[in-house]
Amino acid sequence: MKKKVALVLEGGGMRGAYTAGCLSWLVDQGLEFDGNYGISTGAVHLSSFLMKNKQYLYDFSTDYIADKKIVGLQPLLREGSIVGYDYIFDHLFPEIFHFDVEKLRESAKGRIAKIGVYDLSVQKTVYKELQDMDEHYRYLKGACTLPIIGRIVPYEGGKYLDGGITDMIPIEEAERDGNDRYLVITTKPAGYVRKPAGFFLRTLMRLTYLQYPRIAADYAVRHLNYNKQISLIDALVEEKRAVYMLPSEKVDVSRLRGDKADLRRLYELGRSDMEARKEEIFALFNE
Repeated sequence: MKKKVALVLEGGGMRGAYTAGCLSWLVDQGLEFDGNYGISTGAVHLSSFLMKNKQYLYDFSTDYIADKKIVGLQPLLREGSIVGYDYIFDHLFPEIFHFDVEKLRESAKGRIAKIGVYDLSVQKTVYKELQDMDEHYRYLKGACTLPIIGRIVPYEGGKYLDGGITDMIPIEEAERDGNDRYLVITTKPAGYVRKPAGFFLRTLMRLTYLQYPRIAADYAVRHLNYNKQISLIDALVEEKRAVYMLPSEKVDVSRLRGDKADLRRLYELGRSDMEARKEEIFALFNE
């Protein structure tokens, strides 16, 4: 029986330029996956990958995401948020990027292609199929909207925020779907240890979402979930069932900060890291 191979993508904001570079390499190789899973920025890059659109991958991760209209004072004054989610999904995607929703839906058919969103209406992370993406990208917008920083994204009875509140790396969902092998791409450096959220942030989460007490509780144990997900990935690597990609060099890019030169460097690092480990990656697809 053919082994099912899954692609698993972390978020990371601007650090997602690394993911975009990795995915552009995969497009060049013509590799496709039975299962496809993305969280936060990883959900955006997953969408571009499924459409085999390297231009989307490069432009969004290296040029547009560093625009002052997207992060900083301009969106704070315009939208009341330091991240311009409305600008991205109501202006950039449809009018400048010409993001093709119909092509995305078609590209996602016949395979598992999911993005994680935290749904406040049920107070847990749920997964939406990309073949069901709405024409205004509401699922994608919800998947990228950080708590506190962004406003809740309502759509068809759901109230969505970034699924990274619980599932920073969607490896558990990929396991639940019965995949056999995994290519996991994350954006943090080797040895990264997630620390517990501080008292101030935990209090702010509780006060901001008084109607939804579960989200504050989930946020308080976020580091434990992350460590569990990393442990699962490490075990899969040990079993030779996964290839785990993460930046081989430190580049001065954080979730919400990075200039275009560094973002391009991070993108190219993703491509070169994949090339350096191509034999391991190709081996995932061998019986």
